[in-house]
Amino acid sequence: MITDSDKTALSSHHTALSSHHTVLLDDAVAALLGDRGDRAGAYVDCTYGRGGHSQRIAEALGPGGRLLVIDKDSEAIADARQRFAQEPRVLIQQGSFADLAAFVSQHGLAPLAGVLMDLGVSSPQLDQGERGFSFRLPGPLDMRMDQSSGTSAAEWLATASERELAQVLATYGEERYAKRIAKHLVKARQEAPIDTTSRLAELVEAAIPRKEKHKHPATRSFQAIRIRVNNELDALETCLSQLVSLLCGGGRLVVISFHSLEDRIVKRFMRRMQQGDPLPDKLPVRDAEIRRHLKVIGKPVRPAEAEIAANARARSAVMRVAEKLP
Repeated sequence: MITDSDKTALSSHHTALSSHHTVLLDDAVAALLGDRGDRAGAYVDCTYGRGGHSQRIAEALGPGGRLLVIDKDSEAIADARQRFAQEPRVLIQQGSFADLAAFVSQHGLAPLAGVLMDLGVSSPQLDQGERGFSFRLPGPLDMRMDQSSGTSAAEWLATASERELAQVLATYGEERYAKRIAKHLVKARQEAPIDTTSRLAELVEAAIPRKEKHKHPATRSFQAIRIRVNNELDALETCLSQLVSLLCGGGRLVVISFHSLEDRIVKRFMRRMQQGDPLPDKLPVRDAEIRRHLKVIGKPVRPAEAEIAANARARSAVMRVAEKLP
């Protein structure tokens, strides 16, 4: 059911919704479905965004197929409810994909034929200044994907220690000037709150002595703070840890990442599941006795030049695919 608040959210952000470009749409859905002729299985889109992948998956489902779409963002959920209002095969769940196992159990979908994860922030979130994700647009410093809960970026910046700030910027943003920026932010917040995107961007830029060509000085800092506020990497690892037991034999996992931290976690997980369970120390084990869980399908896929030309935000995307072994 579409609520009045859903309708308001959809109406007020119509422009942002229409500007969304789904990255690696054809590649991701083709990899998820594989060459199986049967479309009666259960699939999950862990990051609905604005429904590009979900729409394509739903169109491919057979009469007995099911698709669960998940997103933390209430505006994304409002869009999903409108898009699939007349589609009983599509189930909609607001929440974090860290709770994937609970959601799958709640909706009675196990085992799954496929899981898709399109990580990071969506274009509509970036394009709405009031959400606080972008250093290019003025707005309150929020950055929460679920604005109904948690701590905003402004609230976190107001209380985090200089040491914690530096650690977050270095770890999640891979920012070489993390300590310098952290010190500058702590000093600045004593004079006035850091509660807008413009103020944060200006402070970070002022703290960096050397600028990178073709990259805004605040890019890494905004990324790091967003990841910290939304607990993104911990949620990713939690979700991945549940996947092997949820997939059926031959079920596919497709993950699209947009920065090296996410991709590193996904790559290591798939490699570990392909290598199999840890072997006993100093005991001979035959290859046939190794319990392997996944096999990696193909090489990492990146957007073609034509897609990057049409959508510059696609340039850093990388897609990895794995299949559950019988």
